[in-house]
Amino acid sequence: MIWSKLQGQKRWCLGLLLLAGWVSCSISYKFNGASIDYTQVKSISISDFPNMAPLVYPPLAQKFTEELKDKYIRQTRLQVLRENGTLDMEGEITGYDFTPQAVKEDAYASMTRLTITIRVRYTNKVNQDDDFEQNFSAYREFSNQNTIQQVQDDLCEEIVKELVDLIYNATVANW
Repeated sequence: MIWSKLQGQKRWCLGLLLLAGWVSCSISYKFNGASIDYTQVKSISISDFPNMAPLVYPPLAQKFTEELKDKYIRQTRLQVLRENGTLDMEGEITGYDFTPQAVKEDAYASMTRLTITIRVRYTNKVNQDDDFEQNFSAYREFSNQNTIQQVQDDLCEEIVKELVDLIYNATVANW
């Protein structure tokens, strides 16, 4: 009824707006970065990542494994399993190292770097070309005015988040 009351140019403009609205609704954007074909890939299995580093921070293995699982739960529609997923991820923590940085004139370091390294073995049962075994590493520096015990929890949390993002991007983001 309204359509018949509109005249020439107004009808054309309204039609164009409706068409633009319909076309824009058909475009889909993924803001989580995942490029997963959910018709073929339904699940990911993530094994526990044991701490095999020479220097061991006891809560690190559980924190890392849980953060990794949470990332896939939050960012994808994949079912996270303990084993036999379409995608499979396993590995271990291979490095937890403190390195002196910014050595002063009195030969003492004013900064220390904490580096965490994770070895990941990733298998894609749909596309074997995506399989890899790779080390991922991230670090944070802290002032020696603080003790390791004062900063360790916060530094590990930041490093774990960065490592999880790196692994997520390497496995399902395909940028």
